[in-house]
Amino acid sequence: MTKNKQRWLGIDFGSRRIGVAISDPLGFLARRLETISWNGRDMDWTIARLAELVRSEQITGVVVGLPRRTDGRTGESELLARAFAQALQDATGLVPVLRDERYTTVLAGRIMRETKVASADRKKVVDQIAAEIILQDYLDSRR
Repeated sequence: MTKNKQRWLGIDFGSRRIGVAISDPLGFLARRLETISWNGRDMDWTIARLAELVRSEQITGVVVGLPRRTDGRTGESELLARAFAQALQDATGLVPVLRDERYTTVLAGRIMRETKVASADRKKVVDQIAAEIILQDYLDSRR
């Protein structure tokens, strides 16, 4: 791995689907990668899949969307996302950056409508687009 390589993984954590995005090798641009469907209980399989992506794609950093409540209080979704981020850290050794993800799914929906993504395909990509937004926001903030 070259010294300047900074490939990042962005994750939109959800109770049924997890959107995944990846950066280019220099850590400038995010693109959607995949959606991981899970049952909301078996986190081990999900973490194993993400750990495999970290290895195979030579990921150097991870950004996990943190579903904050608009009133500022900590909700159940945020607690689950934090536990998920800790499990991912334990499996990969990478300390996830936690990013506020409020409204990213709404923004992803708007993007899909504006780009005319077919209604049947929206469920498949909405979480990927949300992960892409989370990751791109973080990458932009580093410059």
